[in-house]
Amino acid sequence: MLVSSRLAVNLSALALAAVTAALVLAGCSQVGTQSIIVVPQRGATYRQFQTYPNVPVVPNVQYDTVEGKAVRLDICLPPVTKGAAITPRPAVLAIHGGSWALGDKSGVQWRSICQWLAKSGYVAASVDYGLAPKYVYPTAIDEIEHAVEWLRSPTQVKRYSIDPTLIGVFGGSAGGNLAALVGTIGTGPLDTGHRVAAVVDLSGPINLTATGPEHADLIPYQLSYLHCRTLANCPAARAASPLFHVDPSDPPFFIGHSLSERIPLSQSSSFVAKLRANGIAVTFVTVEGELHSIDMLDEAMRTRIAAFLHATLVHTLIDTVK
Repeated sequence: MLVSSRLAVNLSALALAAVTAALVLAGCSQVGTQSIIVVPQRGATYRQFQTYPNVPVVPNVQYDTVEGKAVRLDICLPPVTKGAAITPRPAVLAIHGGSWALGDKSGVQWRSICQWLAKSGYVAASVDYGLAPKYVYPTAIDEIEHAVEWLRSPTQVKRYSIDPTLIGVFGGSAGGNLAALVGTIGTGPLDTGHRVAAVVDLSGPINLTATGPEHADLIPYQLSYLHCRTLANCPAARAASPLFHVDPSDPPFFIGHSLSERIPLSQSSSFVAKLRANGIAVTFVTVEGELHSIDMLDEAMRTRIAAFLHATLVHTLIDTVK
């Protein structure tokens, strides 16, 4: 196997990929709505909000302007041995949740995730976007697309040593919706424009047209975000639903969802079935209990996600080098 001199993921990350490759292979063998069912770890080792003092953070970098207001992201950089050459690295864009109306890129949870991704060898960016009800669909997804394009621009590629062909997204809850949407909107190659090469979606609402008692608590937030009075007369609900944008050119997905959480499991399972029907590789992990979004991130779930990202981003680069 030939390894490109452009590959800048540290050796420990590659070792992790090798050790955990079986997890991804298990995901690839799933069909229909099958999932890997896991029991979450609890107790003192459950440190989803761990900090990483050795991971550099470049805060509040402007990537866009909306209605005259700057929109910013934080950049978390992989630690580099002093004197070592820095060569292009894959990037991952982290998208916070909060019902499209709350949340912050710099909150302790998402700062932790940004630094964890960087420690794993990626140039990570934790992004803010316009929140409802002031900013409604499609503002948020437009900004996420711009953030991907910004990371891929020659200026940022040079500044942060990014491989522009290998950009993934990671989102939870409303951020999972936006991650899945940027992963499915558009067709064709995954290394240009706002297209991405891998998607991690935790507890994302995928079909915003869904009704019924199990969705009753979600609908008011959806209507505010979509700027609609009812779902019965809301074209934006379909447009904002990743379920209706799937095509065979979409990237591999990692989807995590708890069995009894606030977002109905049917949201993810129907999406998984649609992706697989279109030939998209999906690793689907369901978690016993009610943990929502990034609350699922115990060490075992982090290991599974790391294996997926290394298989789809790092290994893609290795395997395509001739």
